[in-house]
Amino acid sequence: MSHQTLEPHPLTRTAIALSPRVWLLLIVALCSLGAALAVPGGPGRLVFFAVAGTFVVLAALIRFLSQGRTGAGPGEQDYIARFVALDAAPSFTTDRDGQIGYQNKAAADRFGAQGGQTMIRAMGDLFANPSAVLYRLQSRAAATGAAREDVVTRRGHVRLAVHRIGGDTGGYLWRLEEMLERTTSGRGAESLSLPMLTASKSGTILFMNEAMRRLVGGRVKTLDRVFPVLPLASGEVMEVSTEQGGITALVAEIEGSGGRREVYLLPTQKMMTQAPIELSQFEDLPVALLKIAPDGRVVAANHLARGLVGHIPSEEVLLSALVEGLGRPVADWLVDALAGRVSKPEVLRAIRPEKDVFLRVTLRRVVENGQAMLMAVLNDATELKTLEAQFVQSQKMQAIGQLAGGVAHDFNNLLTAISGHCDLLLLRHDKGDPEYGDLVQIHQNANRAASLVGQLLAFSRKQTLQPEVVDLRDALSDLTHLLNRLVGEKITLTLSHDPELRAILADKRQLEQVIMNLVVNARDAMPQGGAIRIETESRTLATEIQRDRAVVPKGDYVVVRVRDEGDGIAPDKLTKIFEPFYTTKRTGEGTGLGLSTAYGIIKQTGGFIFVDSVMGAGTTFTLMFPAHDVQPVPAAGLTPVAPQPVLRKGEGVVLLVEDEAPVRAFASRALRMRGYTVLEAESAEEALKTLADPSLTVDVFVTDVIMPGMDGPSWVREALKTRPDVKVVFVSGYAEESFAENQSRIPNSVFLPKPFSLSELTATVQGQIH
Repeated sequence: MSHQTLEPHPLTRTAIALSPRVWLLLIVALCSLGAALAVPGGPGRLVFFAVAGTFVVLAALIRFLSQGRTGAGPGEQDYIARFVALDAAPSFTTDRDGQIGYQNKAAADRFGAQGGQTMIRAMGDLFANPSAVLYRLQSRAAATGAAREDVVTRRGHVRLAVHRIGGDTGGYLWRLEEMLERTTSGRGAESLSLPMLTASKSGTILFMNEAMRRLVGGRVKTLDRVFPVLPLASGEVMEVSTEQGGITALVAEIEGSGGRREVYLLPTQKMMTQAPIELSQFEDLPVALLKIAPDGRVVAANHLARGLVGHIPSEEVLLSALVEGLGRPVADWLVDALAGRVSKPEVLRAIRPEKDVFLRVTLRRVVENGQAMLMAVLNDATELKTLEAQFVQSQKMQAIGQLAGGVAHDFNNLLTAISGHCDLLLLRHDKGDPEYGDLVQIHQNANRAASLVGQLLAFSRKQTLQPEVVDLRDALSDLTHLLNRLVGEKITLTLSHDPELRAILADKRQLEQVIMNLVVNARDAMPQGGAIRIETESRTLATEIQRDRAVVPKGDYVVVRVRDEGDGIAPDKLTKIFEPFYTTKRTGEGTGLGLSTAYGIIKQTGGFIFVDSVMGAGTTFTLMFPAHDVQPVPAAGLTPVAPQPVLRKGEGVVLLVEDEAPVRAFASRALRMRGYTVLEAESAEEALKTLADPSLTVDVFVTDVIMPGMDGPSWVREALKTRPDVKVVFVSGYAEESFAENQSRIPNSVFLPKPFSLSELTATVQGQIH
């Protein structure tokens, strides 16, 4: 069947012509009629006339049914043919079986003459397995009158549309519109001077532009035919298999829809020699590019690059004015890149005042018009850098916490010796002595230092807490008088409570310190006066919430908010306010431990602390504590506390094990002054040697927890194997929680935190003996 563009299409001629089956029936009918005329009259002639009539009726019926299948009459088919004849999109008409009856000039140019063939065969060269797509579209068109679908092809993708024509028993009009998702300077990827291809998630090449086909020597089907080493690394120089052999090119990969990838090859010097590529126009390339002169000037930047680095004032701007963060001059980095000494990308920060933008910058040397230049490929690394910064911040806080705990431990040993010997001196001086006032000053300042060390332990979450059931309404009411004195007359302090507020389990003294720290900070943020509001409420979380790298599990919580109307906290400082020794106050106005202490106390209590701040509108600190159900206490049956007996001189033998000589000296003298017999050991190993004498009787072990060699709990467990009735007093500059599990497995043991006073030590030992 020959193709004609403007003449009535083949379906019209087919409707006029008779099919072979009709011709065959008519021939049989004519033969039967001839036989009837040749046979003499009688029953035989009637039989032949009947057979001839039957075949004529069958031929007429088949002809009628054939016209019904065609559906659309000759006039409608002619109209459709003339309508789509000059359409730029390839168009076909088919019957219900998919057989092509007409194709316009665009379809003939694109697919060749397909008259009499099926759409499945015609589309087989365009995309794989077309039968399912065509059946799906035709079924939808039969039901709704029209259908269309975007189909991925080897050249990109096409929009395939189908319309029903000629009623329910008619045929279909098909139209194919080829689409290119990205264009460069409005010409499409085919005319792009850079080699480019589109690949599927599995590595099948769907499209290659002319530059890529020319480079690799024709069309190939899979990525491994182009790149010997996979997977692709965007922004890296990779080897490319070409018709002349292997070359290197800078690969830029863009994620597309449906798992597809667009891969662009940017030239290196070797590639420029073997396959010259025009780079003068790259404004609309889907890759952020900068062209940099040898002296560091940015001579060109496409729109994606300008979107990353911000406004570029002129083409004479230096790269060093746009990015920073190398740790060395940018000019030196560019010199190394020109000399080929730069092989890996760098992550730099774009100098943008409005926000932080981090860029992964890859430099490659190219030659353009005989001049060596640098091509910079930019990738947005802000999200990756933010995650890295959060991880580094978490690691830093953990390291600072460990350092603070270690420093606090050493300081507690020193303070124990200072305050202990001061207690010994105070016992030998009356208030009227000239030295008594000096000793009191030493003792008070030692206590202040112990409080500061306690804040370090609170931040590192290594202090000893004494949790109890706390009703925040009562606790804050008791604290109100002190808070009003702290805020002064210019500031109004108001409290608002949830009437059904539940209790919490916390150290009341430490909790009061947290509230005081937050109120003092709020006061300092409003030097001209204002209002501070403390609000409490009960809250139930149906699902967990995630905020500031913390995950708050679902459950019942008691929420405390401390609001102020100050100037607010700058966004870049919000991530630092809980760090120890970080403060925005002037020297002498604060230690920078207030918020870090609050942070440590809340975390050690099992709660959460968050901060929200708006510049010029104030700051809100939100504390969240797990709600605690109060257990009823029986009104009767309380056991009265028996009075502690006074220990007579000479009662009790104490084995004192302490590696710090000043602490050991003070503790030994204090216990001897109270009438105890004291055996000293500077290590766990020495203590076990002393206990090797079976005739030696010991009532109490007083031992440090952390010592060189064997630690306190280890040697005590060993000693209790032969002396199970001996009581134990553990002392440490760390928190009790640091070895609570070990202590729980040691019977008759108590904990005494450092620094301790003379009276605290002797009272603890006496309590263990009795």
